[in-house]
Amino acid sequence: MALVPVSEALERLLEGAQPSGSESVALMDAADRVLAEPVIALRTQPPFNASAMDGYAARAADVASVPARLSVIGMAPAGRGFDGTVGPKQAVRIFTGAPLPEGADTIVIQENVRDIGDGSIEVTEPTAAERNIRRLGLDFSKGDVLLEKGRLLDPAALSLAASANHPRVSVVKRPLVAIIATGDELLPPGSALGPDQIISSNAYGVAAAAQSVGARALDLGIAADRKEAIAVLVKKAVEAEADVIVTLGGASVGDHDLVHDVLTGEGMTLDFWKIAMRPGKPLMFGRLGDIRCIGLPGNPVASLVCSQLFLKPLLARFGGRSHRQDIRAAQLGAAMPANDLRQDYVRAVVREDAGTLVATPFGIQDSSMLRMLADANGLIVREPFAPAAAAGAACSVLMLR
Repeated sequence: MALVPVSEALERLLEGAQPSGSESVALMDAADRVLAEPVIALRTQPPFNASAMDGYAARAADVASVPARLSVIGMAPAGRGFDGTVGPKQAVRIFTGAPLPEGADTIVIQENVRDIGDGSIEVTEPTAAERNIRRLGLDFSKGDVLLEKGRLLDPAALSLAASANHPRVSVVKRPLVAIIATGDELLPPGSALGPDQIISSNAYGVAAAAQSVGARALDLGIAADRKEAIAVLVKKAVEAEADVIVTLGGASVGDHDLVHDVLTGEGMTLDFWKIAMRPGKPLMFGRLGDIRCIGLPGNPVASLVCSQLFLKPLLARFGGRSHRQDIRAAQLGAAMPANDLRQDYVRAVVREDAGTLVATPFGIQDSSMLRMLADANGLIVREPFAPAAAAGAACSVLMLR
């Protein structure tokens, strides 16, 4: 099977991907979810003419010039309005959020008032009409579309939905990705290792990549290098109704690379296997009914780079989110050799120098070296057959953080 270009692989992987449905969730559980339906105002806000400050409700005609002496005829705390009417030379003690009494058309802030005893106040600063008043419907009116379908529920959006009297909202279902690591040599972190064993690390980074775009991650553990062991975990993924099955390792061309055989035996239709990129050449993609299957390389760096390029966009699409790779123009901080037929993603440190981004590649790019990836904040993207480039040459950088 010929090597598939990165752009074509992504297009084929995303083809037809869309949200699988919606669910109603309590507003307190809706943070960072995506709206499946618009949020319509169920009430008007404010629901009445309200005071915006602590002070005194009065008639503007009585406080246009100072000093002005007014009789205090009552009080209006928040949540309990004054039932009477404010007449000439009268005022009502009022607090922020309380309804504006009948007859009043301005609020004199308390800092501009002096208590002179016997139930009277003296206004020391003139106050014009409509000062410090929030009129009925200033924010929104019943029936207004407040939040559109597809909006990510950030703190402001959640507060707005709550103020519109919505205890619950309809959101896009979070896609589920089932993760299966494979390999006799793998043990989970914290294990006592034998002389020929290593720690299984890829699942943690892949799960984090999935969660960063709002997906759920189901870690099904490590399958031994036996077809029946891998098949057991694949069946668990299907039973869990995963939207995506991600396998880690076992999808290349070695004698113990069994994932392809197991998945096709379960009914997967293979779309492609091997991409024209470095790291990540042995990436596999196919469909098992409605489930998309991605076989990530076993090398940790290749696994995480492929998660960035392919898994995150797919899960974002399933979750109703937009996702765009952060690719920026930069200059090389060191010379780079000519590239071959594969698109290269080179770990680099990106810094700003006099307003220009400078990307300096690490000298070693072995795809097993996780520390270097953790230290990198960008990947220099080199197109197939790119010629050798000197330090200072223009380049493109995929920012990681």
